[in-house]
Amino acid sequence: MRNKIDIRLFIETSLPGDGFITLEQDQSHYLANVMRLKAGAGLALFNGKDGEWAAEISDIKKRAVTVRITERVKEQIEEPDVWLVFAPIKKARIDFIAQKATELGVGHLYPVYTRRTIVDRVKTERLHANAVEAAEQCERLTVPTVAEPGKLDKLLDNWPEDRRIMFCDEDLSGKSAHEALAILSNATNEPWAIIIGPEGGFDENERNRIKSMPQTTVVSLGPRVLRADTAAMAALTLWQSAVGDW
Repeated sequence: MRNKIDIRLFIETSLPGDGFITLEQDQSHYLANVMRLKAGAGLALFNGKDGEWAAEISDIKKRAVTVRITERVKEQIEEPDVWLVFAPIKKARIDFIAQKATELGVGHLYPVYTRRTIVDRVKTERLHANAVEAAEQCERLTVPTVAEPGKLDKLLDNWPEDRRIMFCDEDLSGKSAHEALAILSNATNEPWAIIIGPEGGFDENERNRIKSMPQTTVVSLGPRVLRADTAAMAALTLWQSAVGDW
């Protein structure tokens, strides 16, 4: 009888490998010293490529826990190809974006500096750690990739021709997101990106440039002024319900 599984861990190695995996030090510490698990305890492992595998702890040392892979419990599935392009905001709120965007199915987190961006430093390792933790908790089989931050203009200069843009324009010039995306319900399997502005909004040149791109669908998120993190979650929810995998 398979052990009850309450803990999921993301690992970088292939699964099932040779049937045994020694976890990295932080994960070993978490299992042995925080969760106080013993040999025989069950857990699940995933790496974003090989599905999810049940495992049990076979050996516990001071700084290394070894687990035995037992069986695959979930096949790997394909997830929507959607980027979240957003201007960096203060620490707790950017953590929130990474966590909730992961739960809502984003495939790639792309922080960009706009002309009105206030925060000038992004810790991509921290964003990745937040994304990993969220994926472990929400039973997702992949973890979003995190891009090094760059300038919005440079990103737009090299924008992929086949990637659609959902542009959330604060001036309410677009149709409601629900209405605008409903027209594109046949674009479910296409690459997408959702672009969210900084706390002060995009400047006029940035707005006009994004709106003029042939890949862009301009949408409104309603009459209320939303914080950047709230706008990102509202946009993702609407996108998933219209052209995502909901």
